[in-house]
Amino acid sequence: MAEARHPDGDGVTATRRPLIPPSPPRAPEIMTARRRMRVLRKSVLETWAQRAYEDDVIQGSFFGRNSFIINAPDAIRHVLVDNYENYTRTPAGIRVLRPILGEGLLIAEGRSWKHQRRTLAPAFTPRAVATLVPHMIAGIDGAVANLQACSGAPVDLREAMQRMTLEIAGRTMFSLGMDRHGPALRGFVMEYAERLARPHFLDLALPLGWPSPKDFARARFRRRWTRFIAMLMAERRAAGQNDGSPPRDLFDLMEDARDPETGQSFTDEQLGDQVATMILAGHETTANALFWSLYLLSLDPAAQDQLADEVKRAAADGALDIERLKFTRAVIDEAMRLYPPVFLIARAAAAPDTVAGLSIRKKDIILIAPWLLHRHEKLWRDPDAFIPSRFVPPSPQPDRFAYLPFGVGARVCIGAHFALVEATLALAGLIGAFRVELLDKDPVVPVGVVTTQPDRSPMFAISPR
Repeated sequence: MAEARHPDGDGVTATRRPLIPPSPPRAPEIMTARRRMRVLRKSVLETWAQRAYEDDVIQGSFFGRNSFIINAPDAIRHVLVDNYENYTRTPAGIRVLRPILGEGLLIAEGRSWKHQRRTLAPAFTPRAVATLVPHMIAGIDGAVANLQACSGAPVDLREAMQRMTLEIAGRTMFSLGMDRHGPALRGFVMEYAERLARPHFLDLALPLGWPSPKDFARARFRRRWTRFIAMLMAERRAAGQNDGSPPRDLFDLMEDARDPETGQSFTDEQLGDQVATMILAGHETTANALFWSLYLLSLDPAAQDQLADEVKRAAADGALDIERLKFTRAVIDEAMRLYPPVFLIARAAAAPDTVAGLSIRKKDIILIAPWLLHRHEKLWRDPDAFIPSRFVPPSPQPDRFAYLPFGVGARVCIGAHFALVEATLALAGLIGAFRVELLDKDPVVPVGVVTTQPDRSPMFAISPR
């Protein structure tokens, strides 16, 4: 279990009452199907009762199929690592994600997924990510400059984080700022999240080959979306081909990538799906992680001051040394524990299996919920509390199958290192520049709709340090 202990600014461990941020209400143990569907459309997080935070396995039914919520690390290892090829995305998950991500890495299965993973892997090594850090720094510095102009006025930091991470996504992907195309890109993201990402009853009930009413709207969205991504790619190519000099950005890296086994490159359609996946999966989840980190730090001024002191020491020689930002990284890690970017991993069994001693039939649904896992009472001490020192030595690291902010196993998020570097540098830049105070005193409650989002955007006050 993680320790509820806090190192102070000098590394001396001290104990104090930990912050327990607001969380959504837990469902009653018995809920009618109609009410469950109504709650599901609002937020998946409110469909789980207290038992889901205590038991290793919760067995239920899902539209005529058995379903199993798995919280036992050994069982999670079996599903996501030892026998991962037996567990595929659910039809509902594909229905919701495919229109905006296409057949990119996040959606692909089998041979196609292996080809994409092998081909993309060199673009996301620590060495490759290091070449993209100047793009990240430029986006962070721009966001800090914009926020300096807002000092003294109420600020929507959620929107600011979305704009900053979108700018970083544009710069790292295309070496282009997002001044011109950012609003359109945000419009696509918001339109899809608000109108098309929430599952309808028929999305869950119908076989994948039978279109639901929302699928027609999703198809219209996809046609517009793919034209937009193709336009961004054309503009990037017009800005200059890679002439043999070192890659400038992720687009160069992905366009030059070849499958090490077959020598295949991506077609333009495949490359467009990878671009969409990396921009969307990257900027939205990182923006959420940064928003929640800032929200937690605004509720815990002592932790905020500790982080600011660390940034000052890490920048003592001029450039910020990310290797010295241990507590900053721990705040990010703890924010992703409390508010995991992906709150639910759903898989369908392709063949019979045994998990946690239970018989799994073909097409049974396996649910692994980082939201539950990260707050499970058997796996964490003070599971609902904000305690960054859980992730600071000498505290023991959590079981790798009890903490899944980026998944685990063969399908672990390929951009995890990229996201952690970006989030750590951004949080250090922001808290190094500003003191952040929450103006809105009403609780901000997380909701689960594609990602773990706040139920609204509260206002903050920022002041220069």
